[in-house]
Amino acid sequence: MTGHSTMSKKMDNKKNVNDNNFIPAANGSRGSEKGPGLLAYVPAFCSLLGTLILLTVIAAALPLTVPGFMGYKIYNVVSGSMEPAIPVGSIVYVKDIDPSEVNTGDIIAFEGGDSVIMHRVQENKVVEGSFVTRGDANDSEDLAEVPYDRLIGIVVRHIPILGQILTLFGTSFGRICMVCFAACGALLNILGARLRDALKYACEEEAAGS
Repeated sequence: MTGHSTMSKKMDNKKNVNDNNFIPAANGSRGSEKGPGLLAYVPAFCSLLGTLILLTVIAAALPLTVPGFMGYKIYNVVSGSMEPAIPVGSIVYVKDIDPSEVNTGDIIAFEGGDSVIMHRVQENKVVEGSFVTRGDANDSEDLAEVPYDRLIGIVVRHIPILGQILTLFGTSFGRICMVCFAACGALLNILGARLRDALKYACEEEAAGS
């Protein structure tokens, strides 16, 4: 009987020791602290998304605004007469040039009634003061020669697809949409900064309270 009592007492003591391992400390330092978890990533996500939106707006606006300050005229290609060299939906940059300096093979922009036409020069008739032109996708030369006084300039560069963005910017609705888009990016950046400050303050308060 004595041996059984001794073993039972030892087992009880061992159980008490093991149970003590699961008792939280009195100051609540073990198992009671809770970090911000996934909330810590929300400010960074808001800031990143806002920055990406702003960069997208800037990237779309730069090709449509900066060249204008450098003296280039910008046009949107809406017909396929110069494909495949200049696809429909491209924007083209046109630079002023003296008509006598235009060479055969250059692409020029000229006034064609109510529209602007971009065709390749087949011949520059300096004496007559006119150009013989043809669209790359056309089978024959243009019926009428282009007088020097209708020349707008020479095409120096084109960028596919961006012409659609130029069309969007050209409407009031499009400009409003781009302004709202940029405002959303700025607000997301502000929100990210506010949330970051709030989480920092909450962590400091929790540390002070513990």
